[in-house]
Amino acid sequence: MSLSPPAGPSAEIAFVNAVLAHYLQLPDTPLRTSFADQRLARQLCQRGVSLTMVESALLLGSLRRLTRPADLPPLQPIRSLAYFLPLVEELLAQPLPDGYVDYLRLKLARLASATFQKTTFSEDR
Repeated sequence: MSLSPPAGPSAEIAFVNAVLAHYLQLPDTPLRTSFADQRLARQLCQRGVSLTMVESALLLGSLRRLTRPADLPPLQPIRSLAYFLPLVEELLAQPLPDGYVDYLRLKLARLASATFQKTTFSEDR
């Protein structure tokens, strides 16, 4: 996973947009991003964190939440992209094996389709 930053302002905008799109597609995330979310996505880009690394952190965090034992109290919805920052740091220290992000995408798609549907009537308003 490359850690070199994207070249130029248009690449940074594309990175930020991609991160935020991935974030909004996840279960338990808001329907729209905040300025803080946008700023954090820009900072990740400027640090040179790859889009694959960020996506891996988002997927891993969501899967950990979805596969949490049912007998534990429910978690509050995710309110900020910053929720995933410790996972980004974890993966920077110990990256996932090549191709593992594909497994995470498939696993999340299967779990999310069975358990979650985002609506405009969510509690994040």
